[in-house]
This record gives sequence, structure tokens and C-alpha cells, in this order.
Amino acid sequence: MHDIIENLKELGFNTYEAKVYLALLKKYPATGYEISRIANIPQSRTYDTLKVLEKEKIVTPNNSKPVTYTPIKPKALTKRFKRKLNSTLDFLDKNLPNIKDDYTEPIMSISGNINVREKIIEVIQHAKKEIFIEVWSQDFKFIEPYLLDAYNRGLEIKIVGYDNFKSHFGLIFEHGYAKEIEASLGGRMIIIAIDNETGLFGSTHSVKEENVQVIYTENTGIVFLLKEFIVHDMYLIDVETNLSEQIKTVYGKNLKSLRDKILGPKSPYMIH
Repeated sequence: MHDIIENLKELGFNTYEAKVYLALLKKYPATGYEISRIANIPQSRTYDTLKVLEKEKIVTPNNSKPVTYTPIKPKALTKRFKRKLNSTLDFLDKNLPNIKDDYTEPIMSISGNINVREKIIEVIQHAKKEIFIEVWSQDFKFIEPYLLDAYNRGLEIKIVGYDNFKSHFGLIFEHGYAKEIEASLGGRMIIIAIDNETGLFGSTHSVKEENVQVIYTENTGIVFLLKEFIVHDMYLIDVETNLSEQIKTVYGKNLKSLRDKILGPKSPYMIH
């Protein structure tokens, strides 16, 4: 009974209103005195409450002496509130985005190992069509069951995998410079683009543990850039795999001349 009262309060009833309505469901038609006794509330409060419920057309007084009351049927009550709630939500859905013309979807910073892992799992579980992801093999182990579940739900799973990466599902592009990039960044990173709607990127492991932090976003422009980054890595990995000797001849080992051209010969930063 307590749970029913609490749920009625979620709809806007106060405690007395909920108790009076439930008392009437137990016995109707009923007088104010009978309702007070069944609901176990003061008789004066019962009559005040009945006036409110009558005004809201939740109870109806009968033409009798003494006056008795009849409640609205539960299905009619819930139907009324569903209609009212849906109407309110439709209005807000239509009008809230217009409050601020330059509204952009949220960007959220998440720190700490546990919080980062929970957020990664959450975005994977909410995916509907596709997941593009760059991830180290060490981090893949804890999210593998959730990615496998998404794969079994029919989602496309496409992965750039670092550091002796192994997976029995999805389309895998194995990155050859994991150790160099990890040393350059001072840790491991993860990049995820989901359904062209949701993105996440940042550090999953750092030499300084307090630096473990990811950025979560629903900004479709940023998600587009994250997906483009992953896709371009996939292009390069596939080209290097199939044209390795020709590329080495043109650019040298580990694309050195190309990296020097773009970043400078003294740059410690590895992007591929």
C-alpha cells in the first residue's frame, strides 16, 4: 500500500488525497465518516480532501443523505494521467529546444578508472546500429562481453586494435605502433563513435593514474570528427598492410619521412 501511495504522489496527489482515493476503492459509495475510518485520517481533513478530489473529478458526490462519494475507476485515472503526461512531454519536446537558438548537445568530462569504465559500458549498451572504436588490447578485455552482446544484437562493430589485438567478432584493423604511441602519450587512449550520435574519447590508462579521463559527447559535429579519425586510421592500416614494401620505399620505416614532413623531425608525438 505504501508503494501505491508513493506512486500516486508522483502523479501529484498528496498523502491525504492518495489515502482517501484508496479508501474509496475499498468501499464505495461511502460517506465522509466511513472514508475517514478506512483511510485512518482525521474526519476534518477527509472532507477538505474530498472537496479537492471532487474539483479534480477524481471522486463524484452522490445525491444522497448523508452524501456519499464514488471514485473514478483506476483505469480511467491512469488513462487520464497518461494523456496529460504525454501532452506535457510533447509540448516540452517541441518547445524546449527553441529556448536557446544556439543550443548544442552536451559535452561531459568523466574522471577515474571506475567512472570511465562505467561510461564506456553504458554507451556501448545503448548503441543501436554501429560502433567504431579504437582501443588497446588491455582495455578491450573488460569491454569485450558488452561489444560481443552488441554484435549479437546485429550491430556493426569495427575496431582499430592496438598491441597484439585479438577478437573473434567484428571487423578488425590491427595497429602496428601501439608501444610507440603509448610511450608518446604516457598511457593508453580510447576513441568511440556510435550511431553518428554519441562519442567518447580520452585516456583509459596513464602513468599518472589521476590523469585517467574521457570526454563524452552527444554533439554530432564532434562525433563526426571522431568517426573520421577512426576511419582514416582504418584506411592507413589497410593500405600499409597491403602495400607495406612500396610505402617503406617511399617514406622509410614507420613512415618516418612522412612524419618528419608533417610534425617535424624532433617531434616526440606519434599519431600513427
